[in-house]
Amino acid sequence: MHLCQPSGVMFSEQYNFNRFEMTDEEHRDVQFWTCDCFTEDNIFLKDYKLHVNFVSEVQFRLDYEAILRRLGCVKEQQFKDVLNEISQEVDRRRHLSETSVRRAAAIKDEYQPLHPHVYHLQESYLAPKFKQIVEYCRSVDTSIEGLLDLVVEEAATRVYRFPVFEKGFCEELLEELEHFEQSSSPKGRPNTMNQYGILLNEMGFDKDFITPFREHYMSPLTSLLYPDCGGRCLDSHKAFAVKYDLNEDLDLSYHYDNAEVTLNVSLGKDFTEGNLYFGDMRQVPLGETECSEVKHVVTEGLLHRGQHMHGALPISSGQRWNLIIWMRASQERNKLCPMCNRRPTLVEGDGFADGFTKQKLKP
Repeated sequence: MHLCQPSGVMFSEQYNFNRFEMTDEEHRDVQFWTCDCFTEDNIFLKDYKLHVNFVSEVQFRLDYEAILRRLGCVKEQQFKDVLNEISQEVDRRRHLSETSVRRAAAIKDEYQPLHPHVYHLQESYLAPKFKQIVEYCRSVDTSIEGLLDLVVEEAATRVYRFPVFEKGFCEELLEELEHFEQSSSPKGRPNTMNQYGILLNEMGFDKDFITPFREHYMSPLTSLLYPDCGGRCLDSHKAFAVKYDLNEDLDLSYHYDNAEVTLNVSLGKDFTEGNLYFGDMRQVPLGETECSEVKHVVTEGLLHRGQHMHGALPISSGQRWNLIIWMRASQERNKLCPMCNRRPTLVEGDGFADGFTKQKLKP
């Protein structure tokens, strides 16, 4: 087997990579797809903090006009503004794959990185405690009980905290992200909820950083912590950075992720407030949910199930950056799309797309 091992990363000889990796040939044969619900489902209206689905204006008025009125959308012009916002978002999503490919190509040609080394995962970037946790998960005699002695269990069910990166790496990564933000390179945003984020795959982080990080470091943890929701068979991801600032996005509304497992790492900078809060799984009615507040600490990560409802409280000063990795398991989502809750209808996507796969017909 050929291992995708980035320069500078040391691995234990007793670690069995076969548990988590495909062969190079299998990697080449995998094509990832998107569910066609992506175009019309889960559109976030920021002014009203509401997720909506849109098939037609008639359907939309029937489903949401009364709700929007209660939220302050009382004038016909306001409603027309909402319809225009949705139309633009639907059009953006329909052309997302091709525009993302163009942006990535332009960034590769035009952008000069400030810190080229941060694009390549090195073990020196990782916190000693995190390496200890991963090494335990790789060992022969692992157990969920032993792992829970090494991580912090939050009040929210099955939400875990642990150090991930060294502070020096976080600072250099932030400098790189800010340098990119200030450049003239084209920029795509992660989703309708994060208007000031950065798509890391378009910057070129996937191949030599995020993919080996997911395969070699996160998969051992998720296999023990979340075997029931795809933690043992993660095979793709979407990674992005989000920024919270007093003059930009202050908070993040209550939502769930398009992921089986999510890692959320606080990168910095100096900020006050802005804790995360977790409710219950999205299948639980909101009226039956009690939320638990979780403090976010720079250099540390919070690991949780993607379908776990959560949000971010407003920061009161400073600026905060987070690294988000939505980790996906095609074996799980091929059966039921986590966004529309139906068996996925697949459409072509680029790269990891939305993490769905299908069996190729043999010649």
